[in-house]
Amino acid sequence: MSERTTTAGPKPALNSSSSDGQEPHLARALGNRHIQLLAIGGAIGTGLFMGSGKTISLAGPSVIFVYMIIGFMLFFVMRAMGEILLSNLNYKSFSDFAGDLLGPWAGFFTGWSYWFFWVVTGVADIVAIAGYVDKLAPGTPLWIPALITPVVLIVLNLPSVKAFGEAEFWFAIIKVVAILALIGTGIVMIATHFTSPDGAVASLSNLWNDGGMFPHGMFGFVLGFQIAIFAFAGIELVGTAAAETKDPEKNLPRAINSIPIRVLLFYVGALVVIMAVNPWRNIDAASSPFIGMFTLAGLGIAAVVINLVVLTSAASSANSGIYSTSRMVYGLAQDGNAPKAFGKLSPRKVPQNALLFSCIFLLAGLILLYSGDSVIGAFTIVTSVASVLTMFVWSMILISYIVFRRRRPALHAASTFKMPGSGFMPYVVLAFFGFMLVALGQADDTRLALFVTPVWFLLLGAAWYLNRQTPLQQARIAEWKAVREAETVTAGV
Repeated sequence: MSERTTTAGPKPALNSSSSDGQEPHLARALGNRHIQLLAIGGAIGTGLFMGSGKTISLAGPSVIFVYMIIGFMLFFVMRAMGEILLSNLNYKSFSDFAGDLLGPWAGFFTGWSYWFFWVVTGVADIVAIAGYVDKLAPGTPLWIPALITPVVLIVLNLPSVKAFGEAEFWFAIIKVVAILALIGTGIVMIATHFTSPDGAVASLSNLWNDGGMFPHGMFGFVLGFQIAIFAFAGIELVGTAAAETKDPEKNLPRAINSIPIRVLLFYVGALVVIMAVNPWRNIDAASSPFIGMFTLAGLGIAAVVINLVVLTSAASSANSGIYSTSRMVYGLAQDGNAPKAFGKLSPRKVPQNALLFSCIFLLAGLILLYSGDSVIGAFTIVTSVASVLTMFVWSMILISYIVFRRRRPALHAASTFKMPGSGFMPYVVLAFFGFMLVALGQADDTRLALFVTPVWFLLLGAAWYLNRQTPLQQARIAEWKAVREAETVTAGV
């Protein structure tokens, strides 16, 4: 295996051994339309379709501000990630630059935590898929969709990265069309003063005429962040596709800069319309408000279609997760942080061993489905754990950026894609994540995540302690320390 240097200059790409005749390089096969829709698909997650009902019940109309604040904060995470990735195109993902900037331990913790996050998210998606299959075909045994989904994901991902890109492209198109259809339908209902069976008249005033924008006070507003943060999990997905993106200097900035527009249109626009048509107290916390609005409009077939769309959205999220985890485990294997077998590519340049490894863990959804009281209850527990893990990954991106600016000022100065407010915004966003942890601790069903994730980090710490004893890791650590000292002297810090 070729060694990666940790210098600030160009690096050799980290590849698996090609002694077996396999092509060791990941293929740059994802074009602009793939990356744009991959970013949209990452920004529109299962949490919006399935979890927004509970978020509305907790925060009321102030949920609009919840999504706006989270979207605002994550824009800076993405800009930080984009600047570092574009500073060195040999980085395959944010796990790479975390290990390069913070030390080999950071690459290990970030990579495996991101893998675990997507496995947990994939389980949540399977729980959601099973729930919606039951709505579409009542009486269907839950184990059937829970078993079929991983098989379908393998079929979508094994052929080539372009096949994955095409699948995600169309998955994202379906989600975008569904949300635009909902917004369009809602605008018509508001304009015609639609009256629901219980007498509620569709009007924008429904956003504030029942207890104001903050009907449950600031406490309810804080609780709204619990589920909402999960809706954005996956927004960093374009960072794991960096090594397989055509013309990354052009396509990554385009995808990242469009995040604010996506948040305003798909999250804020959709939720404003939903709560204007159907007063927030009437929205069922245990079901999707998207389906509820089409049902209310008397569009029974449309409601069925939206059920299919939400199911597709969950499948899209799981598909993205399998893609991300396979690439992350592949990168970990390249660094000696995972078994060598996971660092091999198929003739079609797909890390198939890493892919199959991740899919196996999705079967945990079966256990969760049959151990919980309800689908939404199981979904809430799993998404809370995923939220803590994804905030850890986002935090590692920001901490890496802080170190990047301090130790490599020349690269920062030369960047054409600088993070706005780079001197202070990383600290603001990190403080926001601290607030998010406090919010997760306010309710029993989300507090569990604060007990589960420390156990994961303890296990990860023990694994790193053993792994760092290997000659390869000792050499990487020594090299990293030497380069860090040289950079510190050069930067004058």
